[in-house]
Amino acid sequence: MNKKIRTDAVDHLFDAVLCLQNKEECYSFFEDLCTVNELLSLSQRFEVASMLRDKKTYLEIAEKTGASTATISRVNRSLNYGDDGYELVFNRMQ
Repeated sequence: MNKKIRTDAVDHLFDAVLCLQNKEECYSFFEDLCTVNELLSLSQRFEVASMLRDKKTYLEIAEKTGASTATISRVNRSLNYGDDGYELVFNRMQ
């Protein structure tokens, strides 16, 4: 875990997210918290991660998501060398 992000403010944000009970509450909270572009970027990265996990090529991912190869590469690096957060979520979503 990157110690730079472990702050009281981030803890407070995560506590808030953990209080959300359904998708509608998530939509309300994240619409207030993020710009449209920030939220779309986050969802794009998550989609890229899912497609990489499913062994899709960079070209397939770029065509479907509109993500740049730099974004795809960054997400791929997180999948391979990150803190396994994506894997944790994907396993729980199954």
